[in-house]
Amino acid sequence: MFSEMIATLRPSPIQVMAERTRQAIQGGRSVVDMTLGEPDFPTPQHIGEAAVRAVAEGQTRYTPINGSTRLREAIARKFRDGNGIDCSPANISVGCGGKQVIYQAFLATLNPGDEVLIPAPYWASYADIVGMNRGVLKPIGTTPEAGYALSPEALEAAIGPRTKWLVLNSPSNPSGTAYTAAQLMAFADVIRRSVHRNFFILVDDIYEHILFDGICFATLAALAPDLSGRILTVNGVSKAYAMTGWRVGYGCGPLALIDAMTKIQMQVNSHTSSISQAAAAAALEGPQDELERRRAIFQGRRDLLLARFGTIPGLRTPKPEGAFYLFPDCRHFMGQSTPDGTLLADDVALSSYLLDEGVSVVPGSGFGMPGFLRLSYATSDEMLRLAAERIACALGKLS
Repeated sequence: MFSEMIATLRPSPIQVMAERTRQAIQGGRSVVDMTLGEPDFPTPQHIGEAAVRAVAEGQTRYTPINGSTRLREAIARKFRDGNGIDCSPANISVGCGGKQVIYQAFLATLNPGDEVLIPAPYWASYADIVGMNRGVLKPIGTTPEAGYALSPEALEAAIGPRTKWLVLNSPSNPSGTAYTAAQLMAFADVIRRSVHRNFFILVDDIYEHILFDGICFATLAALAPDLSGRILTVNGVSKAYAMTGWRVGYGCGPLALIDAMTKIQMQVNSHTSSISQAAAAAALEGPQDELERRRAIFQGRRDLLLARFGTIPGLRTPKPEGAFYLFPDCRHFMGQSTPDGTLLADDVALSSYLLDEGVSVVPGSGFGMPGFLRLSYATSDEMLRLAAERIACALGKLS
C-alpha cells in the first residue's frame, strides 16, 4: 500500500527521545531535557512586532515562490555584506526552514545511486533526506581526538565517480566543530584538483552566529568564489534569532540550481508563510546586538558543562567551537551494567538509562557515531548543573 521509501524511513532519533521525555514529564517525573536543538530565548521583540504589522497591513497574500522581494533582497544583502558572497535575489531560495531548502536541492539533483559525502557525526536529518531522494549516504569518519574535524586527506579519499554532493556543516550539529578559513581553503584545494568534478557542495551555516573563543566565522563560497557555481550556502533565522517555529530557511546558490529547486517548491507548498517572511526580513534588517549577548551566554553554558564533565571518569568530551551541543565519547561505558543488572549494550541503552536517572539526551548512533551522545545545552545554568550532577551520579553507579 505504501511506497518502498516509507519502509526505509526511520523516526528522527531526536524526536523519539523528545517524545519519551514529554511523556516522562507528563507522568510527573523530573527530567532535564537536553534533546532538542532549540534556543531557550524568546524571539526578539522587534521581530514579533514586525509580524503584527504585517498582519495589520494585509500582507497575507501569496508571495513569489522563492520568497518576497523584500526578504530575498535582505538575504542577498546579508550574504554580500555579512559573508562576502556575491549573490543577487535571483540566487536566493526561501523555504519552510533550512530542511526544506536542503530537501529540494537533493530532490533536484540526485539520481539513484548518487553519493552524498558527509563527515560523521552528522545531523540526523541529512541521512534520511538523502535516502528519501534515492541517494546513497557516504559518511566520512572523524575522531574525537581531532575534534570531529574532517581532514583534507579523508575528503580526497572519499570523492569518487558517483559523488554528487559534499555536505559541510560549520559550526556543526551535533559536534560543535567549526572550520577555520585555512581548513576550508584546504578543502577547496582538494575539490579543485579532484578528477571528479560533477558534484555540488552544500554548506550549512545555520549556526553561523554561535561561535566561541573569538573564532571568526568562515564560509566556503566567500573563500573560493571560483567554486561558487557548485556551492549552495544554506542558512536561516531559527537558531540565531530564536525563531524555530517561524519556519524560515534560505539558500544562496547558482541560478540553474535555484531554478530547479523553485520548480519543486511550486508544487510542494508554494512558499513559506508571508507573515513569517516579514518577520525574517525584520530579523535580518534590524539590530543585531542581541546575537552577541546570546552567543556569550551559550559559551558560558558550554564552559560550565565542560568543567563538570571533565571530572567524570571515563567520559571524554571534546571542546566544541560553536553551536550549543556537546558530543561526548561514551564508549567506555558500553558493556557495563546498571545497578539493577541491565546491560548497556549500546548508546541507545545508555540514553534510556540516563532518562530513567532524570536526564534526556540523544544517542550518537542517530548521528552516525555509535557509542556517543548528543546533549543540547540550550537551557538554564540551573538545569545544566542539575543535569551534570545527575549524569555524574548515574555513570558512577555503573559497573
